[in-house]
Amino acid sequence: MLSLLNHLPQYWAEGAIRSWEGLRRGLTEPFPLSEDPPPVTPYEVIYAARKMRLRYYRATGQSRPIPLLLVYPLIKRPYILDLVPDKSVVQSLIGQGIDLYLTDWIPPTRSDSWRGFEAYVNGDLDNAVRAVQCHAGVEQVPLLGYCLGGLLTTIYAALHPEKVASLITLTLPLDLSTREIPFFGLLDKVQPATLDLLMTTYGNCPAWFIKAGFTAMSPVHHALDKYVGLYRNKEKEGYAEMFAVFERWMNSDVPLAGQLCRELLQGIFQRNLLGQNRFQVGGKRVDLTQITCPVVNVIGEDDDVVHPTSSLPLPELIGSADKANLLFPTGHIGVVVSTAAHKKLWPQVGQWLQVRSQRLPVARTIHPESARAWH
Repeated sequence: MLSLLNHLPQYWAEGAIRSWEGLRRGLTEPFPLSEDPPPVTPYEVIYAARKMRLRYYRATGQSRPIPLLLVYPLIKRPYILDLVPDKSVVQSLIGQGIDLYLTDWIPPTRSDSWRGFEAYVNGDLDNAVRAVQCHAGVEQVPLLGYCLGGLLTTIYAALHPEKVASLITLTLPLDLSTREIPFFGLLDKVQPATLDLLMTTYGNCPAWFIKAGFTAMSPVHHALDKYVGLYRNKEKEGYAEMFAVFERWMNSDVPLAGQLCRELLQGIFQRNLLGQNRFQVGGKRVDLTQITCPVVNVIGEDDDVVHPTSSLPLPELIGSADKANLLFPTGHIGVVVSTAAHKKLWPQVGQWLQVRSQRLPVARTIHPESARAWH
């Protein structure tokens, strides 16, 4: 115990430095993307416009790879999906013969505060789908959305069902009416006056506000428990390196566009309009019954960010005949970094996708210039 107490000041100091660096990046305009760590898996950027770059990771070991568009959340950088070689969602998927396309969202500046679901779903995400159609030569594209990326893909699949081959949602924050969601439950309680003050001051929802929400969920863990774990496992091979890169990602918070934040908090989280088929994007009602493609909804049983009860209703709300909830015993981040997830969950997800992608229709001629550029 005495040895642990002697080491805690050093761990706390290193943690404080990481937090301050994260705060600096979150306040910088534009966000310094060059400060991301080097990628573990090489990729090619096949499309870039405004607030999104589309990464392409080539599949290994398949003559006819399956395309998959993975839509990442908007509030942190995406390298959690390719953290280290043995805990990489990217490598797990491409190793199963899947051509992976990943949305690399460009963090918004104050001038982007107008961007809402219309810009992100009918603009950026639709452009990404068109780029995958072109690059992969398919008429319909399988989608996988993680957390807030799951919201984007769910809304997209309802508005553009003809373009979606299948849908995988991962820790989807769909229905907060149960009020049992620790982190998003905090956002649910943000008052209009507070939101107005944030938007007036910053234009967007600042990165530090999002970070504070995550920290408030488990203050003892962030202040003490994780450093005790580091000390106890410091001799374990690779543990300290994994801890360092994971902590770097934990401090990679980015702002959330102001209009999107308003629509998200007031329309989806506070009023549950999406779950009631009353949410509108670009003047069009989002009707979840229009989702008729195969759907699997992956839920972390121990998720303390998106409570399982928030995700469970999805199959009941959509029009698909091929739909299921898949519960896995892990947390919100564990679904992408835990050893158990990489041994069991991601092979299962890959198999589900392969079965439902055996007869993907070949695309008509789609011209890259047909993608819209959103300003």
